[in-house]
Amino acid sequence: MAFRKIIHVDMDAFYASIEQRDHATYQNRPIVVGGLPHQRGVVATASYEARAFGIHSAMPSSKAQALCPHVLFVKPRFDVYKAVSQEIRAIFRRYTDVIEPLSLDEAYLDVTTDKSDIGSALEIAQEIKSAIKKELSLTASAGVSVNKFVAKIASDLNKPDGLTFIGPSKVESFIEKLPIEKFHGIGKVTAKKMNSMQIYTGADLKLFSKPDLVSRFGKVGNFYYDIVRGVDNRPVQPFRELKSIGAEDTFNEDLFEFSDLREELLIIAAKVAKRLELKQVRGYTLTLKIKFSDFKQITRNYTHHVPIVIEEIPQIALDLLKIAPIADRGIRLLGITISNFQQNTSNDHQLSLF
Repeated sequence: MAFRKIIHVDMDAFYASIEQRDHATYQNRPIVVGGLPHQRGVVATASYEARAFGIHSAMPSSKAQALCPHVLFVKPRFDVYKAVSQEIRAIFRRYTDVIEPLSLDEAYLDVTTDKSDIGSALEIAQEIKSAIKKELSLTASAGVSVNKFVAKIASDLNKPDGLTFIGPSKVESFIEKLPIEKFHGIGKVTAKKMNSMQIYTGADLKLFSKPDLVSRFGKVGNFYYDIVRGVDNRPVQPFRELKSIGAEDTFNEDLFEFSDLREELLIIAAKVAKRLELKQVRGYTLTLKIKFSDFKQITRNYTHHVPIVIEEIPQIALDLLKIAPIADRGIRLLGITISNFQQNTSNDHQLSLF
């Protein structure tokens, strides 16, 4: 049986690392790239020194400041981040053209057939990491395996500057030992529900039949059943037709409190922001999607006379949520989508974040 060779490359604290590289005064100090606390900003990226205090992306800047009063807030320079991302992409293209960017700082590569006939995905990942460090003075972590799911999890295991290889014979045993919280796509709410079912590891999840998982988690139960057995046939997709950009999260426990909904919307807005950064587009229309516990669904739209900048997304989504008829109704899903894209985006209209 022929196995695919998939690499997931994830830059280490990308924005913050660039700022520390370019500014000597930021080195070895806790910094946050994002908006200021008094402007209701959100953390885009935190340096590893800041992460030691519990600061993470999508966190309100005010909370980051509370966790680390001496943290430095740095204004994003997306023109620089985009340029560096293109340099990283050029390094990828030395080995393959089958590249699926997820954001400016991470991508999947399919090197089943590589340009240099190296043959070893592990060796290619090592060369890519070395080139990024030598040429750009940045570090990347990489995961190497036979599918996207395992490669992505592997890239996160030994950060920063890590490299983890999970070979075909080790995939199932690796997933069986994996804590359920580490599964990409399983959030805190789902993990909590699984824990209540005595599911703490992949091995525990593997004990459940497909019909049982579907009955408890819906269609995503099919994915859980396959993935715990190492089955993920999703291809690396280098080309996609772009009509809209969005993100959504489903909660296995219905949410009623506005404070909980606000927190989830901030996380979703951050995901949308990263995807907009990647494509370097702006849209005129924001759509808020709300699905209730009875599976009834509503949407609320906002269209602006000029393209919506990223820093406006969280507040617009919150404003739409405030006017939606949600009183005393449990909400199981929230989503944000940007559409109606601007046809031409020049360098004079560079995206900003939070």
